[in-house]
Amino acid sequence: MPTPILLLLLLAAVIVVPVTTESFWLTVLALVAILIANPIVRVIRMNLYFASEHFQTLKTEIASVVAEHNDVVDHVEEIRARGSFELGSSSSGQYAHLASFENTSAWNNRRDRNVAERAPHVHNASLQVVRNASTDPLKYVMKYFSIKADKNTLADVQRVADDIARLEEAVANVKQREADITAKIDPPAFILKHFRREYWDRVGVHLSPIEVPYPQYKFQYTSAGGNSSQTTRIELNTPTLEALSATLVEKIRWAKSAAGQRALMTTKLRSQIKERDNHTCLSCAVSLADEPHLLLEVDHIMPVSKGGLSVPENLQTLCWKCNRTKGAKVVA
Repeated sequence: MPTPILLLLLLAAVIVVPVTTESFWLTVLALVAILIANPIVRVIRMNLYFASEHFQTLKTEIASVVAEHNDVVDHVEEIRARGSFELGSSSSGQYAHLASFENTSAWNNRRDRNVAERAPHVHNASLQVVRNASTDPLKYVMKYFSIKADKNTLADVQRVADDIARLEEAVANVKQREADITAKIDPPAFILKHFRREYWDRVGVHLSPIEVPYPQYKFQYTSAGGNSSQTTRIELNTPTLEALSATLVEKIRWAKSAAGQRALMTTKLRSQIKERDNHTCLSCAVSLADEPHLLLEVDHIMPVSKGGLSVPENLQTLCWKCNRTKGAKVVA
């Protein structure tokens, strides 16, 4: 019985039963005993469930699924560790740490004030700039965070876009696998509610707390007195990065170069290549039909580092294992 209900019953007993009667104290003791015993009972039920033949059998049956899941989690962590998710930065307030600020006005020293944030991804600007950034975000991010329209910047944008796209797919794949494992075991509701961490530990699953680290840029206006503040936030997720790539290609006219072609490596193109290859790894021939949660990646046959372009004839679908093994090698 939930604790809040028990507390209501205890309150009702205090109101209804005279405090001088023996039945009152018996009621109080009984309710207190239930309050104490309730968590203990749950722990006993948990241990009985995890020790049951039913749970142990299911755990054995899905051992290979769990092992594959853990391999993908390790792969996700490798992508996150190798990835670099930085582009430009703002110079506003870059030396603010060298000074100290204190509001010494006697008339408002007790009031909460808006304080300007000082960070590389925050640009403190006029109210007009903050509002303009909300209507033309790419233009203002490029202007105020030193994202220049040149070949090197385009390569950086593509690097970040590729890392984020791969990480998005991998994180989504891990979550699907965890949902599938839970569905296969179908534990009692109280296990997932009260003992979720213990459940995954007993199953043997390595949980991945990794979230996609989208770069976020902020334009912030704070009035001189701190009475008001407005902020425009721009998250460099996959659609924004692809739009930024297209904008850079138009500005620097690198459309026929390797950097320009790399800007074509969009989510849409990745999906087209996987569909063209029937969602099958062209190296080991494993497909989504064989393994519903297979993590597929799009690989450059001739690596970009060796002059390869992001065009369909230079792209192939590989499973994450084959792609990791191939790396930047040219395979005949």
